[in-house]
Amino acid sequence: MSFRGINTTVIQIRRAVFTEVARMAYANVKGEKANHMMRSIPYKIIPGEEGKLRKDIFLERAIVEERVRLAIGLPTRRMDEHNSVVSGLEDANIADKYYDPPLVNVIKFACNRCPEKMVKVSDLCQGCLAHPCMEVCPKGAIVWESGRSTIDQEKCIKCGRCVDVCPYHAIVKTERPCAASCGMGAIHSDALGRAEIDYSKCVSCGQCLVNCPFGAIADKGQIYQLIQSFNRGDRVYALVAPAFVNQFPALNTTQKLRAALEQVGFCETVEVAIGADLCTVDEAHDFLEEVPEKLNFMATSCCPAWSMMAKTLFPDMAKNISMTMTPMVFTARMIKAADPEARMCFIGPCAAKKLEASRRHVRSDVDFVLTFEELAGIFEARDIDLSIPAAEDEELHYGSAAGRGFAQSGGVAKAVADKIHEWYPDKEVKIAAAEGLANCKKLLMMAKAGKYNGYLLEGMGCPGGCIGGAGTIADPVRTAAQLNKYVAAAPFKDPEDSAFITNIHLLKDDPYFAR
Repeated sequence: MSFRGINTTVIQIRRAVFTEVARMAYANVKGEKANHMMRSIPYKIIPGEEGKLRKDIFLERAIVEERVRLAIGLPTRRMDEHNSVVSGLEDANIADKYYDPPLVNVIKFACNRCPEKMVKVSDLCQGCLAHPCMEVCPKGAIVWESGRSTIDQEKCIKCGRCVDVCPYHAIVKTERPCAASCGMGAIHSDALGRAEIDYSKCVSCGQCLVNCPFGAIADKGQIYQLIQSFNRGDRVYALVAPAFVNQFPALNTTQKLRAALEQVGFCETVEVAIGADLCTVDEAHDFLEEVPEKLNFMATSCCPAWSMMAKTLFPDMAKNISMTMTPMVFTARMIKAADPEARMCFIGPCAAKKLEASRRHVRSDVDFVLTFEELAGIFEARDIDLSIPAAEDEELHYGSAAGRGFAQSGGVAKAVADKIHEWYPDKEVKIAAAEGLANCKKLLMMAKAGKYNGYLLEGMGCPGGCIGGAGTIADPVRTAAQLNKYVAAAPFKDPEDSAFITNIHLLKDDPYFAR
């Protein structure tokens, strides 16, 4: 369970960090003035003399310092040696810097050292005569002690059978929230019991960072570098993912969104659904050419966490992932072809898009990636009036209903299958879709076993799809309802009716496909 839609203290601090980093960037100061502003941020966010969150104000401020560093794109500091909070700031104070890996980081001294997995008896135990918990335990780990059940943790295998049979729900099975949310099994404990990420497994989906109740995990950002680009007068396009729906309730029309983004510093706003339209058509062609003659199934390419998971865990099936560009890359490449000197900023729900944009073959197309939550901090830093009226004739470059539907689980595969069916009404395209990396892994295991031969598989790394991404603000359930309205309101349904469809052949003649 994540906390999107609930204004927790962790979210308030995270947002305050983004806001203060943006204010610092807009101030456009260098040298010691920049150092001073950065050092003062923890005192603005955590004022006073007494801690209110962890009862230690010095620890609270130290954690904020690390979050500020990560928001600027700087690495966390080692705990066993002295290093100033402003170390590296001068190198980050440029518009052309990508962050250095790793993207997702554990702030060690913020970690609560939660147990990895545990089954324990709570105070709700009534000491019942039947004690079914003892009877079903396969390892004899539950004993009667002082009138209640007690679990021997050395013997317990965490199977959960006792949890299921207790009539009072007195036995609970707990798991470290960050690890439970990680479908890759990439989080374990270090020697001191703190969370640690195995980067050989991590695909940067970001679910751990939005599920940690202590705010101990954070990803790096480019807020600072983006605003430096504004400051030097660059033309920067805002490429907005369709999952923006419901993230900013006051911006309930695309005209208002565009007006707000222009106040921030963007020169123009483009709907990434136009790239999704091209992706739909290209992926439909791919499927028809490859399945079943060359491949026994094909998987969609849009979600970077899903495709990276597939290539990491199932390298022999990497060829089954479509070579189609993602909507982000399609859109950025298209706009950059028309305006070569401009810079592209993808604004979306996804932490993994930051990883995708930093890849060598994408860097020349996508200069910056912002999450919706980071954008909210920028809006606040600029004191943007989100209720500002916008000219009714100002609209985003339109995408189709199918392209807008990419934001929700099942939307990509449906768009591709519908397009194939339109071309070949008698051809059946079987679909299997999964959301959340644990379910995606199961989907590919079934495919490897031959259960999905001839299928089009869709994987989404986040629950619900992009609308449940780590960079979203709003409750994904409510966003889904609003997205359906946004899809229905699209000016056209068919991706091939896009004004940009003629670009697809020009964009495909490109080294991207040799990756």
